Amino acid sequence: MNKPLVGAFLAALLLGAGAAPAVAAEPAGSAREVSAEAAPQTMYAAPQTKYAAQDAKYAAPDTVPAAKAVTFAGTVALSNCSGSVVRTPDSAPTDPALVLSNGHCMETGFPGPGEVVVDRPSSRTFTLLNAQGRGVGTLRASKIAYGTMTDTDLSLYELTSTYQQIEDRHGIRALELETAHPTAGTAITVASGYWKRTYSCDIDGFVHRLKEGRWTWKDSVRYTPECRTIGGTSGSPVIDDATGKVVAVNNTGNESGQECTDNNPCEVDENGEVTVREGINYAQQTYNMVPCVGAGSKIDLTREGCALPKP
Repeated sequence: MNKPLVGAFLAALLLGAGAAPAVAAEPAGSAREVSAEAAPQTMYAAPQTKYAAQDAKYAAPDTVPAAKAVTFAGTVALSNCSGSVVRTPDSAPTDPALVLSNGHCMETGFPGPGEVVVDRPSSRTFTLLNAQGRGVGTLRASKIAYGTMTDTDLSLYELTSTYQQIEDRHGIRALELETAHPTAGTAITVASGYWKRTYSCDIDGFVHRLKEGRWTWKDSVRYTPECRTIGGTSGSPVIDDATGKVVAVNNTGNESGQECTDNNPCEVDENGEVTVREGINYAQQTYNMVPCVGAGSKIDLTREGCALPKP
């Protein structure tokens, strides 16, 4: 995982990962990652025959909309991770706002396999950023509305402020969640509120099962090598450059080439074949959680189309 920075040393000791904590070696800044520093794509290229059928299913359309500038507006900084204020297309201005991050970023610690957190009280705070990455206010949670590391790696915090209140007080609108499965080849930006830094690349493809230590995630997003995310970028929104909508939440990467260990996820295809891609990073899709958000920002796991794991 792109580990939360607080407790990274302790986590390594407890989990026996044996890898150095994922602490950034660079200072925070607004500079974007440059592809010249990235490993060549051929180093990580999978045999085309292996992933052709799966990736073709979600191939990018021939006509691609013009890209929009991605900024930090709507992103947040947590104490140890990144996140964003998000809404569904049906969210009302008077609904309590939601903050999206990773399940492994929750203050309650990593949820175990099969564990699902619902409606747990929380008073966690988040620093809201404007387009330039400057903090413009503090938001407070009332509860962890949902959190898990089973099948996906996400958390949703319900805030004490509504979407309209945030916009009125700070001039910031929530990021909208995409409702459809993303496509391979889509240009994306990972916007880290913790580091106030963005990473630009494309969606390389999708992983049937992504396995890391005790956890397994389904239909994960694989980045092209240019997105070299680091510790503290966990929970960052993955934004479609063309639409400005959130298509995934950044969560992990293979740090040292190990197979299926903590901080070294491996890809497992439909036939059980394992592939390791050292230096490649991943995210979890978010379109599938949109049907789970009902009126008043309430998480309802019984709603039609909701496929998130249940307690």
